[in-house]
Amino acid sequence: MFGSLNISTSGLIAQRTRMETIAANLANKNTVEDANGNYAPFRRRIPIFATGDPNTGSANGVHVDEIMLDPAPFRKVLDPTHPFADKDGYVQMPNIDTTTEMINAIEATRAYEANITAAEATKSMIQSSLRLLA
Repeated sequence: MFGSLNISTSGLIAQRTRMETIAANLANKNTVEDANGNYAPFRRRIPIFATGDPNTGSANGVHVDEIMLDPAPFRKVLDPTHPFADKDGYVQMPNIDTTTEMINAIEATRAYEANITAAEATKSMIQSSLRLLA
C-alpha cells in the first residue's frame, strides 16, 4: 500500500515541476535578452516525463527525465522601434503561446488533483486496514 503512496507522490512532484515550467514560460513570454543584456530570445521549455524512479530503480511512478528546449521557431513581431529589430523592423520573440501554456496549466492542475485523490484513497485504505488490525 505504501508503494501506491510513493507512486502518487511521484506524480505530484512531476506535475509540480510541469507547472513550474509552465509558469517560467509564461513569465518569459516577452524576454528577448539574457542576463548580460545580449539578444537571446527565451526558448520555451517542455518537461519530458518518464516512467519509474531512477533513485530507487522502481519501474512504478513517474519522473521528469529532462526539461527540453522547444525547437519551434521564434515568433516574428513587427516593431521597428525595438532595439533588437532587424533591418525590416521585425523582432524574434520567444516561441511561447499563452493559450497553449494555459491549457497545459489546466491539464497539469487536473493531473495533480487526480494524484491527490489517489493518495487520499490509499490513505483511507491504510486507515481501514489499521482499524481491522487494532
